[in-house]
Amino acid sequence: MQTLSYQAFKILENQHSKINDFLVIEAPLQININGEAYTVVMRTPDNDIELVRGLLYAEDIYKNDENFDVQIIEQKEDYSSILNITIPKDKLGKGYLNKRTLLSVSSCGICGKKELKDIEVSGNKLSNENSFSSEILQEMFLKMNSFQETFKNSGGSHAAAIFNKKKQLLSIKEDIGRHNAVDKTIGDLLLKNTLKKANFLLVSGRVSYEIVSKAFIAKIPIIVAISACSSLAVDFAKEFGICLIGFTRDKKMTIYSNPSYIKHTLNEY
Repeated sequence: MQTLSYQAFKILENQHSKINDFLVIEAPLQININGEAYTVVMRTPDNDIELVRGLLYAEDIYKNDENFDVQIIEQKEDYSSILNITIPKDKLGKGYLNKRTLLSVSSCGICGKKELKDIEVSGNKLSNENSFSSEILQEMFLKMNSFQETFKNSGGSHAAAIFNKKKQLLSIKEDIGRHNAVDKTIGDLLLKNTLKKANFLLVSGRVSYEIVSKAFIAKIPIIVAISACSSLAVDFAKEFGICLIGFTRDKKMTIYSNPSYIKHTLNEY
């Protein structure tokens, strides 16, 4: 369950009525690693294992191809949960030593980072071998929207969807947090061992640095957003070789980086 019904008053043109309104659930998930508390993520329940898998991958804590052991320590009626992840110490990445503070909220990608160097991401620049037509982006968004049941019920959730080069949907997940939704989709593909097929990342909200870095680590060369992109997101997308597109709606879009990935784009860009 990802929504709950709450009673409220709705006012429209000086008329008010009592209604039952569906709200997206936000509840804490505590992640323990080898029996020790690592972080707390405010998330929407469901796909917790996918969320943890994607988060630990993006944080350079566990990038091994093998899936880790997960144990549910606690699961309460208020949807708060505690999971323990068992990872051999010799397989823990450098990110584990750069431990976040115990609270990582659903809307903040770099909350808990201790030093400026902690937000740096290193690696080879991405490339995209196959150009694509901008018209297909609207089709992919329509497909993503058709699976957004939590948003349809509540209007309060974000979604992320990953497509392959053939524009086939590989994964779609919803969550109250933009970054959580991305982690869930990446984690889903990691669990299925199909992350190498990922080519497009579609997000229902704005794009910040954190989402660009998650796409780069997952080697996804194209990010398409319904809403705005931050300055740092654009800077890093250019550096990482990612085609970043924002405001993709109503047959419009704004291409911020690497427009050569798209067919019929003017050369001077």
